[in-house]
Formats: sequence, C-alpha cells, structure tokens
Amino acid sequence: MVDLAQLRICFIAGCLGQGGAERQLYYMLRALRSEGVAPNLLSLTKGEYWEEKIRELGVPVTWVGRRSSRLGRLAQIISTARKHKPEIIQSQHFFTNLYAVGTARALRIREIGAIRNNVASEVRSNGPLLGRLSVRMPHVLAANSRQAVKTAVELGVPKSRLEYLPNAVDTDAFEPPAAGRPGTEPLRLLCVGRLVPQKRVDVFLEAVARLRNHSEAPVEAVIIGDGPDRAGLERQAAELDLLPETVEFRGAISDMAAVYEESDILVLTSDWEGTPNVLLEAMACGLPVVATRVGGVPDLVREGVTGFCAEPGDVDTLVDHLSRLCRRAELRAECGRQARQHVLENHSCTRLSACLQSLYEATLS
Repeated sequence: MVDLAQLRICFIAGCLGQGGAERQLYYMLRALRSEGVAPNLLSLTKGEYWEEKIRELGVPVTWVGRRSSRLGRLAQIISTARKHKPEIIQSQHFFTNLYAVGTARALRIREIGAIRNNVASEVRSNGPLLGRLSVRMPHVLAANSRQAVKTAVELGVPKSRLEYLPNAVDTDAFEPPAAGRPGTEPLRLLCVGRLVPQKRVDVFLEAVARLRNHSEAPVEAVIIGDGPDRAGLERQAAELDLLPETVEFRGAISDMAAVYEESDILVLTSDWEGTPNVLLEAMACGLPVVATRVGGVPDLVREGVTGFCAEPGDVDTLVDHLSRLCRRAELRAECGRQARQHVLENHSCTRLSACLQSLYEATLS
C-alpha cells in the first residue's frame, strides 16, 4: 500500500484559470496536503485565478511556459522537475499529457495523463497526431467519467491503463440554502459555462423562449459565463424578445454558491462534456437538473430522480422536462434532495484522498 505522506508528486497544468479542471486540481492538491503530501506544481501560465490559492495551500508553483516551442518547454519542464525528484508526474490537462510523458521518460519515473472531457473532442482539438499520442502514450490515464474510459478503450487504449478519478465538489461550500428556497414565481433557470459552441447556449435560449410562451409557470433565466459567442447569443436573445425582462447575461462570476442559492433549476445544453463541475455544484446545492445526455452526465442525472436528460439539440424534450419541473414544486424539491444525496455519496471532497490513493497505487504497481 502506498504511503501518501511519503509520495513525491509533481503536477503539470496547462493553465490555472477559472475552469473545471483547475478547480479539480485545487481540490486534489488540498486533499494531498491534508494527508501530509508535499506536491509541486509546474504551470505553463502564470498569474491566473488559482495560482495564489494553490500557493496558500503551501504548494510551490513554478512557471514553465517561458519558451514558445514545445521542445523548449519540455526541456524546461524536465529541468525543473528533476530538482524535485518526483516519483510520479501527473498531467492535469489533456494537452499537457505529452509533456508528462516526455518528462517521465527522461527522469525514469511514472506518469499520469488526464482525460478531462469525452476523449474524441480532445483528440480532435489537439490534432490527429498529437491528439492520438496524448491518449495512447501515458502509462496511466485518469478519466473523470466512465464514458471517457469506454471511449478511450474504443480508441485502442488498454483498459488496464485507464483509471476512473471522479470529479469532486466541496459539499460544505456548496450546500442548499439554510432557509430553503422561497418557491415564489417567476422560477429562475440557470445556465453556467463558457459561451462557446460546445455549450449550445443557443439551445437554452430557444427553450426559455418556448417556456415563456407556453408554460403555465412564469420563468426567467440567468446565464453565467463569458466567451466569444456572447455577442451572438445576446442578439439571439433580443430577437426572441427575451431581453431585458426574461434573460440576464451576468458574465463570469467567481462566487457561484450565491448564484445557485437564488436559482430553481440548472439547465445544461452541451453537445459534449466529461463530468461537468457545474452539475456537481448545483446538485450539491440541492438543485434539480435538466441536461443533455453526454459524457458522464447520465451517471449524475438519474431520470426522474435527480433530474432529467435529453439528447443534444432536442429542444422539445428539454422544454417538456422543464415544464414538468416548473409545474410541480414537490418534484423540484425531491429531485434536489436526491441530487444532494447523490453528490454526498459519490463526489464529495471527503472521498478524494482515497480515490487518489487508489490512482497512485495503480500507477506504481
């Protein structure tokens, strides 16, 4: 059995901005520090959101993105990692997997690659050669959804090299409001994510427009996030006559707990995902969920229990599910209660140390 406190681990991250992978990195480092581990972090970027918070954990953060070429960065990563004498180097982003592989080969240690999404989209976004190498070369791959494990196997990765590392959520920071939800109208639908094509916020807006016109219960919607599609989405909202009374674009927000507290239903309309942090956070806060059936979402959203699923782009089914939840306050409350319980049992940060223990034992075996 691996003694976590004696294990020397070096992480490599492609960025430390306000994304789900970066939040999960923070949770992992916090769990390791609580077990007496002294990890190090190498980052290709500097000065981003999570950097200072990670330093506050007592984890050294070293910038290794000075050089512009991949080979130059790899040389700097190897040189920096060598000083820490790690037993394992762990990639936190899919696009840093090959840096972890190259460093591990140079230092004769073990590496862990990351699958943060649905594999196919990650391979596609990194190009046919680098994408396939990034999924095939790591000694061990940690995937945050069982669907990603299945897809990687279909791409030729031996199942013995794949480990399921579930995303975690801080269930103390994200919890239902102490006073309960007021249950007053209009009901508030919440959409959270970067405003990029993957998230299909256009589908969310179309669903809101139909609900406003046909639902028995009045609704309003809040969109949290920013990105290159924002201007186009605001135009769509205006064309659907949703601005300013029905839909509010709030941009990116760091304190999400308060946003979940004032919402009634979380809606996720993505075309692809891994295990979305936003679902875990919303469910931990006792929100029912209506989401597309992608990636690890079906493991979280159990039909009629914690929420409802629809196929990507299926606006009709999304509207049907939302109408049902909007009409039935008792169904919203029960789905929210079950959602919270599911997260407590399967995705709480309190389970993270044991999950990491299992991952590192598999890596070193």
